[in-house]
Amino acid sequence: MSDSLSRRSFVAGSITAAAAAASAQTLPTRRFGKTGLEVTILAMGCGNRLWMAYENQERGVEAVRLAIDSGIRYLDTAQAYGDGVSETWVGIAGKERRKELVYATKTPARKADDLLRRAEQSLKRLQTDYLDVLHIHSLRFADDLAEIEAKGGALEALYKLREQKVARFIGITSHTDPATLAEALKRHDFDCTQMALNAGLQGSSPDGAGYWKKTKDLFGEALPPKPHPGASFQDVALPVAVKKNLGIVAMKVTAQDGLLGKGDGRADSSRLIRYAMSLPVSVVTVGMPKLPYIGENTALARAFRPMSKTEMKNLSTRLSEANKVALDLHFREHQDA
Repeated sequence: MSDSLSRRSFVAGSITAAAAAASAQTLPTRRFGKTGLEVTILAMGCGNRLWMAYENQERGVEAVRLAIDSGIRYLDTAQAYGDGVSETWVGIAGKERRKELVYATKTPARKADDLLRRAEQSLKRLQTDYLDVLHIHSLRFADDLAEIEAKGGALEALYKLREQKVARFIGITSHTDPATLAEALKRHDFDCTQMALNAGLQGSSPDGAGYWKKTKDLFGEALPPKPHPGASFQDVALPVAVKKNLGIVAMKVTAQDGLLGKGDGRADSSRLIRYAMSLPVSVVTVGMPKLPYIGENTALARAFRPMSKTEMKNLSTRLSEANKVALDLHFREHQDA
């Protein structure tokens, strides 16, 4: 890591009077776990719903600025999103209002030296001296966790950046395997985490008899080929994060639009976002590939009222029965980039 990065001062003082005035327009906030940070309950997801949907820098920066002007203060990006394009657009859009904003980015690095190099690049693209949140991106299975934990692995550098106050808070994300994420959270000193949480991923998991859904004659649909779908992040990893008082970010809340639509196995975006916000999470990140979606989603966040447990159960039962097997397998293969 360069000397300039190791000596970089931590800029996290009180916000300016102008920023304080602007913050009056923010969305409702929640505590970001044990960090003490307050975050808006809605984040703008700056993955392919930003850099692919808006196609060029002018339009992408316009979208991020509209999100900020509409009250969003948590911007969820990653080094792999457009190979740095997303971070660049966020940095341009948020430059004048940096102290109001939470910049959360993610690194695909699995080795310490690579993580430090990539962190330097993120700082330059985001035009900032510090990162509010730096996640290890897209944890997969046990072998991936072992690589991160090994001597010279990414976790080693992540702790170093937090100690140097280059990253205020550190975490890890996953949409692949709930059990591996839960184990990572149990073993290590993270401040936060981000995981796939939606009503279609919730619901019953495969039983020991080798059948997905039982019928009256005790038989049902055979499991698909391995890897078998696992239990949900909501059941397995979320309770660990809650117990450790981590800042929790819900993602994939519409299953990348796979749950949107009409019919028994579908729902509208407002119900899916409301379901995620009703979980014990700090913030829900949502991609907004069209400008009108930004106004619709921020209005939903301002008017948010939690779903009842019964309403949540009914929605998750309906959606998971139609979608869970396919979604589990999809997110095992899906690559965030």
